[in-house]
Amino acid sequence: MYFNSFDICEAHYMFAMLWHGGTGCPIYWKFAQLERLRFRPSPSLCDPRDLKENAREIYRQLVVNHCGIHSTTIKR
Repeated sequence: MYFNSFDICEAHYMFAMLWHGGTGCPIYWKFAQLERLRFRPSPSLCDPRDLKENAREIYRQLVVNHCGIHSTTIKR
């Protein structure tokens, strides 16, 4: 995993899209943060498999942190 601002934004967008619990959910607030950054996702971005390898790893780590599980228990 390496620092790439576009990959980070894509991963956070995908995470928010798939894991938010409604408008009152803190995860949903990521959409406002991404809007402030003027991030515009590709209209075809709808599945984690659509992400580049680095963005997919960032997304996976967000899921691991959100679910409270260790990354060693997740098969890649």
